[in-house]
Amino acid sequence: MSGYFIIFTSLLTNQNMVKVYIASPYSSGDQALNVKKSLDVADKLIQEGFAPFAPLLSHFQHMIHPRSYEEWMKLDLEWVSTCDCVLRLHGESSGADREVQHAKLLNIPVFYNIKDLDRHYR
Repeated sequence: MSGYFIIFTSLLTNQNMVKVYIASPYSSGDQALNVKKSLDVADKLIQEGFAPFAPLLSHFQHMIHPRSYEEWMKLDLEWVSTCDCVLRLHGESSGADREVQHAKLLNIPVFYNIKDLDRHYR
């Protein structure tokens, strides 16, 4: 019985994690390198106790089931709406800029580095 309590308590704790949408370049430059950079940031956020959402994981979905750019953007903007904040990674990206604009319209905080994001939530 105590094992179930630990799992249940852990799930409740995770509900309080700050959900961070990672808005990052994808099409500009090397796509695989951009995905790696985004996942490196996601890993750092996990280490810091955040719950990151890395939309560039759709890179792998797209390899098997391609969709149009606008279909991906529609999905991404839906996820932006569910997150507590957005972390905008450096680099030119019209898609990431749209995600930031969407977040701002919804009064979702936007950060440009992990240090500021961490400072805000600690």
